[in-house]
Amino acid sequence: MATAAQWIEGARLRTLPMAIAPVLIGSAAAFALDGFHLGRAVLALIVALALQIGVNYSNDYSDGIRGTDDDRVGPLRLTGSGAAPARAVKAAAFACFGVATVAGLGLIAWSGTWWLAVVGVLAIVAAWYYTGGQKPYGYRGLGEVFVFIFFGLVAVLGTTYTQALAVSGPAWAGAVGCGLVSTALLMANNVRDIPTDRQTGKMTLAARLGDIPARWSYVAMVAVAIMLPLLLTGQYPWLWLVALTAAVAVRPSITMVRSTERRDLIPVLKLTGILGLVYAVLFAAGLVL
Repeated sequence: MATAAQWIEGARLRTLPMAIAPVLIGSAAAFALDGFHLGRAVLALIVALALQIGVNYSNDYSDGIRGTDDDRVGPLRLTGSGAAPARAVKAAAFACFGVATVAGLGLIAWSGTWWLAVVGVLAIVAAWYYTGGQKPYGYRGLGEVFVFIFFGLVAVLGTTYTQALAVSGPAWAGAVGCGLVSTALLMANNVRDIPTDRQTGKMTLAARLGDIPARWSYVAMVAVAIMLPLLLTGQYPWLWLVALTAAVAVRPSITMVRSTERRDLIPVLKLTGILGLVYAVLFAAGLVL
């Protein structure tokens, strides 16, 4: 049976900044609309974190039972390594989805935005079928599209709307930027796994693009995310702070385009998580100041 430390490692904590970032940006956008609400922001954060951990356990379970993780370069996978029974990992995933559901219902009830319940259901379905089910869309190169939508557009705009009952230009810019950084993190993960994914039939976008184009797509996504808020500095001058994120982006970007060993890409996941959090903090500061 897996130890507590192994369960924590299986939750892949280094990806959690990607759940925190959209709530920071969305809440700051709500503040700029004079609609910030701390309680609703906390509930949105719980939803985001629970969904992120849930999808991590879900991927662990689904990839593990398919044999995708049998020859893996990267962090521990509970199912693939045999550290935990597959049924226990599946149960952990659905427990997290349950937490997200309860917090999400509380959020939409508090804000009176009941139509967002449909979006919540779609988010949970997308989290499971990324690698779960008979025809997982993550195996068809669509994982990046759904990450951009749900960890970017939905997460940021949903956070803003449930507080301010409106969205704005900065909210949209932050949603796109946050989505691109989240997608870049997934791309780094999938570039590392191109050889083993192709062998098992998991044709991620990275596997379809090929090694070099996939690596450069990471750089392009991060660059666009950083530059996009600068278009709004006429109305929000302090958004120039987001440009400072470039200093954090240099190291993982260089590693992505120059590394020759797949194992060298493992630290890029942590660095991209940090990059996403710095991006969100600076973006939020630019709207609040």
